[in-house]
Amino acid sequence: MSRRTLLRALGAGAGAAALAGCGVPAAYVAPRDRSAPDRSERDHRLAFANWPLYIDTDQKHPERRPTLDDFEKSTGISVKYTEEINDNDEFFGKISPALMNHQQTGRDIIVVSDWMASRYVRLGWVQTMDRAAQPHVARELDPLLRGASFDPGRLHTVPWQSGITGIAYNRKKLGREIRHTSDLWADDLRGKVTLLAGMDEAFALLMLGNGADVTRWTADDFHRMTDQLRTLVRKRHIRRFTGNDYIKDLSSGDVLACQAYSGDIIQLQADNPDIEFVVPQEGAELWAESLMIPNLAAHKRNAERLIDYYYQPEVAARLAVAVNYVCPVPAAREVLASSKEKELAELAGNPLVFPTEDMRGRLSTARDMTPKERPAFTKEWNEIVGL
Repeated sequence: MSRRTLLRALGAGAGAAALAGCGVPAAYVAPRDRSAPDRSERDHRLAFANWPLYIDTDQKHPERRPTLDDFEKSTGISVKYTEEINDNDEFFGKISPALMNHQQTGRDIIVVSDWMASRYVRLGWVQTMDRAAQPHVARELDPLLRGASFDPGRLHTVPWQSGITGIAYNRKKLGREIRHTSDLWADDLRGKVTLLAGMDEAFALLMLGNGADVTRWTADDFHRMTDQLRTLVRKRHIRRFTGNDYIKDLSSGDVLACQAYSGDIIQLQADNPDIEFVVPQEGAELWAESLMIPNLAAHKRNAERLIDYYYQPEVAARLAVAVNYVCPVPAAREVLASSKEKELAELAGNPLVFPTEDMRGRLSTARDMTPKERPAFTKEWNEIVGL
């Protein structure tokens, strides 16, 4: 089962997200108020909140997580691991009251999508990490993921896993290749295409298809894209806007092509080799879900050690095998390629886990939507999508 099949496209915490998007002054926490006395040296534990199905597990004992177990054995640090994040907005709403009121969240590490991480960083709700204590992160982090516009130098965030939002299609049923985003608008795909409903998940690929530079997109780029969508909706070319349930439509054949996440398609291809995933010639978005240490975390040093542990290529390789997302540690590819196990060696050559140089040249990360832009753009998007 794909991790994303369990997640909703939009969360119940939209009101809280709007608060962050507006950058309410009273919610901002100054740097001097973000840290608490660190108990790591005398209290060998930490609390790690993550998404479901986002870590390696033992097949015979699903409650065991081998990489975490090994970390605990080698360091003596006990990890309380909870799969409590099902939606970015919902989780934001869950912990925002504590953060805005200068209280501990009870968590030392959290993982959220970068478009949401930007809000935490902007509000001053996460701590700066000590990179001198994280040599593997400093050395091994993929250069494509280092330049987050919302977090220069990645001082507050470290990618846990990454992925590509591109196009998936059934090549056998469609009877042709898809190489460009504009190929989705061909007459033979009328009523057989779905797009993602979430604005932050969807807009970059669509803008790229129109030739925009998403690293510095403009309001004109956004409106050009939404005008195009209105026309396609009016013509009933787009079957519907989806959450992660596009997987079912693509598998059944009700949909022949769709906007999709790379990690999902690896799962589908295992059952249906006719499913293809493409990074369009105009480009696709590379995104990440990142680790952060929230304000007043009581075990910051322990958290930094765990984050750095996962950037050891051998450990990153084990995680890549389990979750099948784009690995943020390129050196993990060589670890897998040298394996005597055929499946592991083959995974090293999978471009959806380790993108080829050609694909890497077509990947980019969209600049974040500003607090001033977000309300109007969200309203316009939701009117089109029907949210």
